[in-house]
Amino acid sequence: MGAAPADDPYAWMEEIEGAKALEWARAENARSLPQLQNDPRYPGLYAEALTIATAKDRIPAVRLVGDGSLRDFWQDADHVRGVWRTTSLESYRTGKPEWRTILDLDALAKAENANWVWHGAACLEPEARLCLVELSNGGKDAAEVREFDAVDGKFVDGGFKIPEAKSNYAWVDRDTLIVGTEWVKGEVTASGYAYVLKTLKRGQPLSDAREVFRGQTKDVAVSPLVLREPDGTAAAVLAERALDFFNTEHNLLTDAGPVKLALPTRSTIQGYVAGRLIVSLEQDWPEKGFREGDLIDFDLAAVKADPAKLAASLVLRPTESQSIEQVATTRSRLVVALYENVKGQVLSFERKAGGWTSTKLDLPKDSSISIGSASEADDRMILNVTGFLTPPSQWLADAAAGAPERLAVMPERFDARDMKVEQFWATSKDGTKVPYFVVSKKDLKLDGSNPTLLYAYGGFLVSQTPAYAQTVGKLWLEKGGVYVVANIRGGGEFGPRWHNAGLKLNRMRVYDDFFAVSEDLIARKITSPKKLGIMGGSNGGLLMGVALTKRPELYNAVVIQVPLFDMIGYTHIGAGASWVGEYGDPAIPEERAMLMSYSPYQSLKAGQPYPKVFLETSTKDDRVHPAHARKAAARLKDLGYDYLYYENIDGGHAAAANLNERAMRQALEYAYLMQRLMD
Repeated sequence: MGAAPADDPYAWMEEIEGAKALEWARAENARSLPQLQNDPRYPGLYAEALTIATAKDRIPAVRLVGDGSLRDFWQDADHVRGVWRTTSLESYRTGKPEWRTILDLDALAKAENANWVWHGAACLEPEARLCLVELSNGGKDAAEVREFDAVDGKFVDGGFKIPEAKSNYAWVDRDTLIVGTEWVKGEVTASGYAYVLKTLKRGQPLSDAREVFRGQTKDVAVSPLVLREPDGTAAAVLAERALDFFNTEHNLLTDAGPVKLALPTRSTIQGYVAGRLIVSLEQDWPEKGFREGDLIDFDLAAVKADPAKLAASLVLRPTESQSIEQVATTRSRLVVALYENVKGQVLSFERKAGGWTSTKLDLPKDSSISIGSASEADDRMILNVTGFLTPPSQWLADAAAGAPERLAVMPERFDARDMKVEQFWATSKDGTKVPYFVVSKKDLKLDGSNPTLLYAYGGFLVSQTPAYAQTVGKLWLEKGGVYVVANIRGGGEFGPRWHNAGLKLNRMRVYDDFFAVSEDLIARKITSPKKLGIMGGSNGGLLMGVALTKRPELYNAVVIQVPLFDMIGYTHIGAGASWVGEYGDPAIPEERAMLMSYSPYQSLKAGQPYPKVFLETSTKDDRVHPAHARKAAARLKDLGYDYLYYENIDGGHAAAANLNERAMRQALEYAYLMQRLMD
């Protein structure tokens, strides 16, 4: 973990559950929460947020299982922790499905007297009967894993079990796992993740597992990847060695030991279908004539025969305005969600006569489209379609045949009849055109008086595609607010080039893009600094901190959610070391100078026109870590600024462990935004 700098007066706040730190957090909550919860609007906002969060007419996020049935994990007011359940496609089509419970997490938590939070289940395909269920105590990233029989609905006696850790694992076959975990105390990378892979046989104690791959402590993590034939047998087993967050060394595990594949490190193995290994490139590969953003493929048999000599062919090259957002494989098809100027479509590729041919699926235009689930047993998939003002709909599509069928549509959560969505482009400092979406009432007056909430993220190749604005619609748009989402660099909206443009020494481009969008909103008279508020979380919380310290005159409200803030100390806090590939390393002088130029914690100073900010974090966040928000608040206090602070004592990196807590957080945020921008 490393030590905090000796001159940091708030280093004690880095002890996540430290008595002094928690006492401080509780006192801050007691000071801040009444300022928002005593607002006459707060009870209404909380009730609206809770109604949306716990609504039973949401669309279940169903996944296709090999036997043709559907499964999902569901939370509502009666199942606050959630229930894992299953139904048939026929029953699901009726709109009133008959669900069978596989595992009730509320009942389990009660029986075991534990604060279980669901982290998902990895089932052995195609049968999907034997599953590795991951359970987190209170929402931490670290979790325990237990084998579960999804047909019998119970944990397997003497089955596979991995104690609490940040583990990764995969089925090789029904009696074999490949596992990365903290095999001996402290055997983790600087980022806190596993780097030693072992195969574990059924009935074997963990101490007898056989080592098959060992990375290094300076890696981010090592995780297993198993590529399967349609019948479920393993076609290849790989050790994915993450050198940093974006550079991965791909190693084929053979009987003779691991063999490194001669792939560029900025590449992602996306799947295996029709005998072909599918890979996306996040960097140019000039020796082979490929570019960043390309989707390429290899004959897996040839790769296994000679891993050092790779012969690739091009599957798809996006244009400058396009980006491959998602890749999935069904039994015989390759499926790609492709975006053009941040609007989605889905292509299905078929392999024949040594090449790929693609067909575009017939789905709603000007929408965000994501692949929710792709079957390994046949060519069916579940697709999700949404837009800012369009409630999500769920579609069943066959990648090999026929028109997609709409399975479900969510009822409207707010009245959007008098609203519109527009896309504008701002010009950044270096001349780059940056798109952003504006959601508002149709009769929006361009006089600078509109309370406006601007949201952005700008990092880690994560795209901000339009999504149904259910909570912001009810709590903000209906009440006369304007909502803006900026597609700044650092994200993946235009593929890897959009992300690569904002890395490390080029980080200021991300922030310049955000300021350009802010200034464009003001220039168009959509809003004015007095009426402009901004919100962002995690990497987006860092963006908020930079905006606060560099351009405070542009904003009157700043919601800083689970932020990174101390960019000089970040590598020794939480999982910070894993993000050096994004931000740079404070131990390298040139990169430290860049970090120092914008790190919000070090940049806070007296006598600035900072608006009263709202900082939010969670004690159980073992990813970013609450120390960042704690230290930011303490520094603001020292400098004499007024601010609000809320630390959810139980909640993980999403800052809410259950739906009631999420509704409370949202109500607090919009009460704050109304006080700052509407009053």
